[in-house]
Formats: sequence, C-alpha cells, structure tokens
Amino acid sequence: MLLLPGPATRLCDGVSRRGFLRIGSLGMAGLTLPEILRARAVQADQRRDTAVILFWMAGGPSHLDTYDMKPAAPVEVRGPFAPIETNLPGLAVCDLLPRHAAIADRLAVIRSFTHGYGVHDDAQHLVQTGYALLNARERGQQHPADGAVASYLRGANHPEMPAYVCIPEDYQSHAGFYQAPAFLGPRHNALNGGGDPTLGNYRLPEFALPESLTADRLNNRRALLGQIDALVQDAERGGAVAAMDDAQQTAFGLVTGSRARAAFDLSQEPEALRDRYGRHAYGQSALLARRLIEAGVTFVTINLYEKDVDWWDDHYTIEKNLRKRLPPYDEALCTLIEDLAERGLADRVLVAAYGEFGRAPRIDSYAGRGHWPRPA
Repeated sequence: MLLLPGPATRLCDGVSRRGFLRIGSLGMAGLTLPEILRARAVQADQRRDTAVILFWMAGGPSHLDTYDMKPAAPVEVRGPFAPIETNLPGLAVCDLLPRHAAIADRLAVIRSFTHGYGVHDDAQHLVQTGYALLNARERGQQHPADGAVASYLRGANHPEMPAYVCIPEDYQSHAGFYQAPAFLGPRHNALNGGGDPTLGNYRLPEFALPESLTADRLNNRRALLGQIDALVQDAERGGAVAAMDDAQQTAFGLVTGSRARAAFDLSQEPEALRDRYGRHAYGQSALLARRLIEAGVTFVTINLYEKDVDWWDDHYTIEKNLRKRLPPYDEALCTLIEDLAERGLADRVLVAAYGEFGRAPRIDSYAGRGHWPRPA
C-alpha cells in the first residue's frame, strides 16, 4: 500500500484526501482490491504458528534456591543447596537441577521482574492478566488471562483444535488461579485438558463423549439444533447467546473430530520418550503439552496442584519440599526444551516457567521462606 505522510484533509463526502489517494493507488501496481484481499489471506495462512507452553508455578517458587543462588551469603540466606556451573558462563543453578546445567545456553533467566503485591491472590491476578487488583479474592477476576488473550487475538493454530488448554484444569476453584477469559466471554475459556490418567485423579478432557452418546447421535442433535436456530432471527439474539453458540460450535468440532482426540492420547508416544520426560505428573503433562502444540493449540498452561508437592508456597521445610519437587521439574522442563529442538519447533514455541513472586532472603524459624515480590 502506498502511504502518504501529511495531514488527513477531509473531502466533502467524508473520505480523507489520504484515504482517497490510498484507494486510488490500489490500481497503480496492477492490483485490484480482491487480489489484495486474497494476498492478505495467503499471507495469513503462511504466518508462523507460534505457541506458548507455560509451567505455572503457583505459590511462588524460591529464586534463591533455584536460579539466583547466593553462595557467598550467610547460611540462612544461601539456603541448604549448592550451586553448580552451567554451560552458560556466569549462570549457576541449584545442584538439584543438573539437566538445566546442560541446556542453560537455551534459557533466558529473567531476574528483574518485581512488583508490590505480597498476597497470593493479588499477585497472581497481576502476573496472569497483566493488571493489578487489590483484594482479588473478594473481587474475582477482572481481566482476561494470558491464554484467553491469545485465544482472542490469535485463535487456534489449527481449526480442529482449541486455542487455549489447561492441564489438568484451570483451577478456578483454587484461590489465585486467574486463568479465565473474564469479559472476553466463554468462547475463550480454557479447555480443561485432563492429563495422564495413570497418574491419579486427572479427568479426561471435557470433550470426551459419554458412552451412551455416539458421534452419529451427536451429529443428529447438531442438525436438529441447527433447524431450531434457523427459526430465531439474529437480531433477537443477545450477546451471551451468541457467545454460547460459538462455544457450542467449538465443542461439536472437538467431540466429532479425531485430531483433538489423537493429540490427547499419550499412548501414541514411544515408551522411551515417555520415560525420558519422566513418569510423573510434571513429565507426562509436559509431553502432553508438546503434543497439543504440535496439533494446533496456541497456548497451554500446565497447572499442578498437590499441597506440599506441587504448591511452591514453601513457608515450611523448604529443603524437604524442593528435594521432592525440583528433580521431576528439572527432568520434565529440560526434556521438553530438548524435544522441541529435536522436532524443529524451538524457534516457534516459547516455554515459560514462573509463579506470582519469589521467596524471602532469609530462611525463618519454620525452615521456610516467606513471600517476596521485591528485588532480592
């Protein structure tokens, strides 16, 4: 398009001079408006299908015991773990993260992110939505979460897949998990993706059909619903009804299609690769996230919540908790990064891992660390 600098003087018909010249210039290169629109469509099809996998470390992981160790500090500050050198000069990590040491040159450790919210709910609303909110627990989620925004702005990378998935679920019932679409509407809710059923009480994906309802019966219901909807004028529909229709269409596509079902089937992966990720919740969730991204999901959030295991709010016995938690986290995250690189996906998939804040500089009388959203 020819862009012309200068003031946009209005013509008598309401079209600006600049706008008129832009319209007139469409034919200067022998292009018609339909051709330009077609070219835009082709360009959109050729876009890079970028995606995000987020390890949401709810509760606030200790930066001082993982990626920002202080070996020269007093013992009550440096903690019980020893630093190990990595293949990235100047970066040392906890000795419970040996896999990180081998791939550190592929990592970007950001130590400058701080804020002023020391309460889980308020801090999580800020970090997950980008908007600060005092008394978030009472007020509820006011702004859309990162995955919902990606769904709204980008949609799915494949039409037969949802844009936004949480593994095993978005945990709206837990305080501080602000992962809903808020005012963007139900169309941009996360699909609760279940997880590896062999690991415990993880649900199957929400689009799984009841045994009594076959795909043929569902298609019949869809046809009937379409006939009924045809009787309702669009002008009479409210926004909420229209949004529900969108969600309904997505649900129909998921339950009747095979792509999503196949993406959630971890049994299709080689046993050796499943072992490499780790036969634990972190590992199998990371592998599932990679399958979903490959199939066309744009944003996957991994939520693991089991008190004293996956909840990073280490007010008590932080050493015991991290010795149990960091090895599977190390195995899963690093295998995911390596696997993406081996599949040629590293340049289009962002893997992120963070929580709502860090932990206090000193280990206290409870052998834990308090909340710490400020600089270390």
